[in-house]
Amino acid sequence: MKKAISIISVVVIVALGLFLYFKFWFVYSSGVNEGDINYFQREGFIFKTYEGKMIQSGYNSKNTSSTIQSNEFKFSVEDERIAQQIDNASGRQIKLHWNRYLGTLPWRGNSQFVVDSIYSVGRPLQQADPFESLPPVE
Repeated sequence: MKKAISIISVVVIVALGLFLYFKFWFVYSSGVNEGDINYFQREGFIFKTYEGKMIQSGYNSKNTSSTIQSNEFKFSVEDERIAQQIDNASGRQIKLHWNRYLGTLPWRGNSQFVVDSIYSVGRPLQQADPFESLPPVE
């Protein structure tokens, strides 16, 4: 009887360990997204994490009029250095590499998508002067 309980206990502990690993630490997928940062902030009550949203523009191929659409990409950042670089890239096109996990951990962020590196940051967007094309006032 003791041997059966020991075997069942070991099996349950191993199964629980595997479940936790695949749910929270196994990288399910990884990829790259490019777009403009819509917002980027540090939030949380106990665990302060960096959360952001990227807007990716493109064409809607399902619509026959080929309208422009935008997609939102919500992500979290663990690394303070990467968070500072994203914060400094405000107003620029940015290309982020992310890992997707099946579950979230409070100290890792609110999103399953966790950014681990920045591939590129584009040039600042040129802001047109709205008064440049107006004729001078006499």
